[in-house]
Amino acid sequence: MIDPRPIVYVIGLVVAVLGATMLVPMAVDLYYGNSGWAVFLTSAVVTIVVGGALTLATANTAGPGLTIQQTFLLTTLIWIALPLFAAIPFMLGALEARFVDAFFEAMSGMTTTGSTVFSGLDTLPEGLLMWRSMLQWFGGVGIIVVAMVFLPELRVGGMQIFRSEAFDTMGKVLPRAVEIAGQISWIYLGLTIANVLAYLAVGMGPFDAINHALTTMSTGGFSTHDASFGAFQGAAEYVASVFMILASLPFVRYIQIVGGTARPLFHDPQVRGYLVFIVVVTLMLAFYRLFVNGDHLENGFREGLFNAVSVISGTGYASTDYQLWGAFPMVAFFFFGLVGGCAGSTACSVKIFRYQLLFAAVKAQIRSIHSPHGIFTPRYGGRPVGEDVLSSVMAFFVMFVVSLGLLSVALSLTGLDTVTAISGAGTALANVGPGLGTIIGPAGNFAPLNDTAKWLLALGMLVGRLEVLSVFVLFTYRFWRD
Repeated sequence: MIDPRPIVYVIGLVVAVLGATMLVPMAVDLYYGNSGWAVFLTSAVVTIVVGGALTLATANTAGPGLTIQQTFLLTTLIWIALPLFAAIPFMLGALEARFVDAFFEAMSGMTTTGSTVFSGLDTLPEGLLMWRSMLQWFGGVGIIVVAMVFLPELRVGGMQIFRSEAFDTMGKVLPRAVEIAGQISWIYLGLTIANVLAYLAVGMGPFDAINHALTTMSTGGFSTHDASFGAFQGAAEYVASVFMILASLPFVRYIQIVGGTARPLFHDPQVRGYLVFIVVVTLMLAFYRLFVNGDHLENGFREGLFNAVSVISGTGYASTDYQLWGAFPMVAFFFFGLVGGCAGSTACSVKIFRYQLLFAAVKAQIRSIHSPHGIFTPRYGGRPVGEDVLSSVMAFFVMFVVSLGLLSVALSLTGLDTVTAISGAGTALANVGPGLGTIIGPAGNFAPLNDTAKWLLALGMLVGRLEVLSVFVLFTYRFWRD
């Protein structure tokens, strides 16, 4: 029997901290003279009291570590509990959103998906806009900790391949997570401040610069404008592209750089593969815009780079409606969103290293067919890949495709057209943001969808953000029996 009390203790503690952060948008509303400050004060009090009560009620059960079952439960439940409380300001504030819409927006924020059900962003109170951006920033740093501490420990989706080079956490998950979170947070904060300064340098206003730095470094994609990044075309697109790429690289490499060595970053196969993929895609889109759409080179390169990096990293900004470029870019962007950045970053989706492992396994298999008596072992970064890693990666791919199919069918049954259903399922599981079609495409949002579809998409965001397997394992009999 799993003891839930240590899990409740951690969740209560994190919920209380979330409540304290609501004082920041409260201060923003006070600064701008908005009446919404009272909403954030009320929300903060409720969240802190509930979180504090849960923590105090289970304080004597907190131990030095968690079991594997407790860690799986904590990883999933914390991503459900936080959006529940984060949704309160959306329901009580100027938006007066229904619960389904408020929860959808909060889940989209915490999972850094970036899909939104709200319109009229240009006229919303500054406090609510700041809160949306903060949710994505919190989700970004949170998922880095999960990817560097919990998922390698839980052997999810091949993530165990990074355990030996990162941090040994076996038997001491919570204390080690706190230590690692501290290191990550300082680096994350430093990059965010640098991003703010860069946006200011290219002419973005202070409020927009802060908000977009929060959602750029988290690869979240929420904007303060309905036009998304279309309101900042030009030099700001280059700045955003650079920082989206930085946010998509493994944060363990930044920790090593701070420690005095940059060599692992330049020798990391997933970093090299990710950067090469971005270059190839950018050049392909730039030439397409130049020769097919008749665009001029700089504009085609800039828009190709920005939108490609935005979709591949899972950020989901859109500086233009790329569906108007033609059928090829529209289909290509759907598949680009299923690639993702590097493991241990704020980026979403499948992640580049899994494709590299898949290709390595296929290559070894082809060689063994050609030379039946030879022994060919898949290698990654010059090191042999264990059978457990390959099996975990294959299981991830299978479950991701199955989840994509099931979610697409479920969305179709709610009455959505085929394009909206499939692209909606893809963008939710890959945590990208915009889908395809006239409703949820780059120029639209998710508000017109029915409530059932919104709940299904919120579930898809959760499953995709937590690497699929760590959620589905909770529905197995053996998990609860052990």
